[in-house]
Amino acid sequence: MSQRHMTSAVLDAAQRVGAPPAAPQHLVLGGSELTLVGSARVYVCGITPYDVTHLGHAATFVWADVLATVLDGTGVETRTCRNVTDVDDVLLEAARRRGAHFDELALTQEAVFDHSMRALRVATPAHQPRARYYVDAVVQLAQALLDAGAAYERDGTVWFRGADVAARSGLDRDDARARSLAYGDRPDDRAKDDPFDVPVWRPSSDGEPAWPSVWGWGRPGWHAECAAMAVAVQGASVDVLVGGEDLLFPHHAYQAAMAEAATGVRPFARAQLHVGEVRVAGHKMAKSTGNLVLVDDLLRDVAPAALRLHLLNRPYAEAWDFEPERLDESQQLLEALYAAAARPGPGDPAVALGPLRSDLDVPAAVAAALDEGGEAARRLIGVLRLG
Repeated sequence: MSQRHMTSAVLDAAQRVGAPPAAPQHLVLGGSELTLVGSARVYVCGITPYDVTHLGHAATFVWADVLATVLDGTGVETRTCRNVTDVDDVLLEAARRRGAHFDELALTQEAVFDHSMRALRVATPAHQPRARYYVDAVVQLAQALLDAGAAYERDGTVWFRGADVAARSGLDRDDARARSLAYGDRPDDRAKDDPFDVPVWRPSSDGEPAWPSVWGWGRPGWHAECAAMAVAVQGASVDVLVGGEDLLFPHHAYQAAMAEAATGVRPFARAQLHVGEVRVAGHKMAKSTGNLVLVDDLLRDVAPAALRLHLLNRPYAEAWDFEPERLDESQQLLEALYAAAARPGPGDPAVALGPLRSDLDVPAAVAAALDEGGEAARRLIGVLRLG
C-alpha cells in the first residue's frame, strides 16, 4: 500500500472510531416493534404468472414497495426478495386451456406484470427467484424436514406434518379446513396421516413438469416453494413477510412452519405485513368472481401517481371497496400535495415521515405534509414515489 493510501486508511479508521455510533432504527408493523441493525430482509409473496394483474395484486406490491422505501430511509440496507411461482397447478391449468407450454405462458404474463409495476413506480426487487430454478432447494428442504421428523414419505410424496399449523394460526379446524380447500390443499385426501398435512414434494402426472429426486420424478408443493426460496435467498429468517391478507392461512402459515421445522430458527418472520383485500360491491376481487379491475385498464385514464396514492391513502390491513368515482378524489389530493410542496418555507420532514414508521400510516403522513408544506411535502412525495 502506498504512503498516501495508508494515510487515508488510517484517517478513515480514526474517523470511524471517533464518530458516534449510529443508533438502531425502529419500525412498528402490525403491533410488532422491529429493531433494525444494519440491514433488513423482506420477503414478498409474488405472482403466479398465469393471468393479468388486477388492483388487488397491485395493492400488495405497492405497499411492499413503500415498506422498502421507508426501511431504506432509516439508514438500514434493505434486501427485498419477491418470488415468482412459475410451477403451480393454476398456471399449468391455464397453460392447458390456452394450448401453451407453462414456461411460455409464465414468461409472457410476467412481462405484462413487470410493465404494470413499472407504470406504478414499483422498484425492481434485489432478488426475484423463480420456483423452477429452486427445485433443488425444495428437495433439500424436503430432506431436512424428513431428517427432523417433521415430514414423512409415502408413495413418492413427501408430506409435511401440519396438524398443529391451524391452531398456531388461531383458527379452529373447521375454518382452517374451509380455507385449505379454497387453496387446493385437499384436507380430505386419505393418502396422508392428518387432513392438514401438505405436500413438500409430489409425483408429477403425464404432461406435467417433473424433476428428479430420491423419491421419484415430481415437482414441489406450493407452500414448500416459498419456504425454500425464502431460506435459500434470505437465510433462515426474515424481518418482514409481506403478502395479501388471504395468504395468512394456509400459505404463510405453512411457509413459516416448514422453514422453522427445517432450520430450527423461530420465528421465521419477525413481523408480517398483510394487505387487506380489494373488493367490488363487497366481494373480493378475483378471477373466479369475474369482477377484476385491471391495472392497465385504469392507467389509460388515471395518472399512475394518482392510482398509487389511491392504493396507499388508507390503513394497509383494511379491506376496501373499489369505487371508480373516488379516483378523482385521489387526483385532487395528489394535486394538493404538489401545491404544498411548492409552498415556500422548509417544513419539518420528520413531522410528515414520522407516521410512516408507525404501521406505515400514510393518511397521517399525507395530512402532516399538507399542513407543513415545503420540504416536508417534497420528502413525502419522494418516499411514496408520487413525483
